Amino acid sequence: MVEVDRKTFLASLPAGALAVMSHEDKAEALEHYMEDELDKKIAARRGEVDGEAGSIITLDELEQEGPRAPRGTGRLFQPTEDEFAPMPDAPTLLDFFQLRFAPANHVLQSATHALTTGQPERTIFACLMHDVVLNLIKGDHGWWGAQLIEPYVDERISWGIRYHGPLRFYADEEFGYEYPEMYNRIFGHDYVPEPYIKQAYEFARNHRYYAEARLITVNDTYAFQDGMDVDIEVFTDIIGRQFKQPKEGLGYDNSPVAHMWRTMANPNRPL
Repeated sequence: MVEVDRKTFLASLPAGALAVMSHEDKAEALEHYMEDELDKKIAARRGEVDGEAGSIITLDELEQEGPRAPRGTGRLFQPTEDEFAPMPDAPTLLDFFQLRFAPANHVLQSATHALTTGQPERTIFACLMHDVVLNLIKGDHGWWGAQLIEPYVDERISWGIRYHGPLRFYADEEFGYEYPEMYNRIFGHDYVPEPYIKQAYEFARNHRYYAEARLITVNDTYAFQDGMDVDIEVFTDIIGRQFKQPKEGLGYDNSPVAHMWRTMANPNRPL
């Protein structure tokens, strides 16, 4: 499990930010910090170093350069040292994983845990996709993530992704999900989600698809293992069965979310 030092994590936040951050903001920031730390540890073990293609400028470097992008800005819109690799004319989901979502260690580990524990294939795929939208935007990422894939998947998959975020804050003994002790250690025992998060949880808790979202949160907790490398190719067949790839390519099928895929494909497009 990726270990998080409280002082180091808090120091990574912009000056004065903690005082104005909501509980949801804090939880989002913590999860994103853990994902970044996981990627760094795996990259270091592989022998990758800062300065290679696609590396992200460190927080210290950003502080030296000047104002940082807002916390909710997706990874593709953070300052980078290199140009993005060009996408194919009709990009597939695998193309996005390899050229825009990588390294994606967190979601690959989450899906792997669901796979090895014999969970339904749609749950495995939901775990694979539950956080990829962080490359576009971080705030309320469950809602954005569900919208991103809704035209191409079983409604249970997108529904589960939409509500996995609120469920993180609420234990469920039946599914073996405990309130994360890390939240207590980082933010204290008085941690209270915002009203709209509680409302979303209560709605999801009484919905027939509740298990779809809860299983994502369960697998989420096992997805910060710095000793595990997973290749997206492991999930090629599952993607083929669970994702309706448009023949025109993602971003060019005139779907209600095509613009979201085009934005990720072309982060440098000015208009």
